[in-house]
Amino acid sequence: MHIPDGMISPKMYIPLHVVNAGLLVYGFKRIKNKIDEKTLPYIASCAALSFVLMLLQVPLPGGTSVHGVGVAPIAIIFGPWMGFVAISLVLLIQAIFLGVGGITSFPVNALCIGFLGSFTSYYIYLFLRNLLKDKVAMFLAGFFAILVAALFIAISLGIQPMLSPYYFPFGLKTTIPVLLVPHIFVGIGEGILTVLIYEFVKKGIKNE
Repeated sequence: MHIPDGMISPKMYIPLHVVNAGLLVYGFKRIKNKIDEKTLPYIASCAALSFVLMLLQVPLPGGTSVHGVGVAPIAIIFGPWMGFVAISLVLLIQAIFLGVGGITSFPVNALCIGFLGSFTSYYIYLFLRNLLKDKVAMFLAGFFAILVAALFIAISLGIQPMLSPYYFPFGLKTTIPVLLVPHIFVGIGEGILTVLIYEFVKKGIKNE
């Protein structure tokens, strides 16, 4: 799902760097009171798991990939701003030190995977937890977090021919099915993982 350097036009990534930086600054302010000796190990563990999941990539045509994310458990347990900041840091570390993703494409990856993934999973869970069983609500939150992130990555790539065809030649008719269909299967695994991580972390925090 990561977009590497060279696929996003400056017409998109320059303004999104500004938007993403502003959201990260605001996000850090929102989460600073939620990080303490009790929660930090669990946040770090969830972020580390996310780091590993996003390295297990299956290449897709056009230069991007399919992989899990692990954003939903962080967002549901610790809040969407924590999910956004944590996933953004994971993406930045991967881009700088491992060449996974890119620096120019970082704001697109962070906003689609981190921001939209976090807020989608958080609010879907809030909406569904009173309508469905808790585990079902968590599963669907993780499932749709992946699909929404993949959809907006696909849209970001698919509109590049309209901005500058030199960066990415394939339009929305290609990018949306190529990214969305395989991530349906990833979303199932992501939903199951969300339930397992949620139960493990909540039990651990409760027992401390």
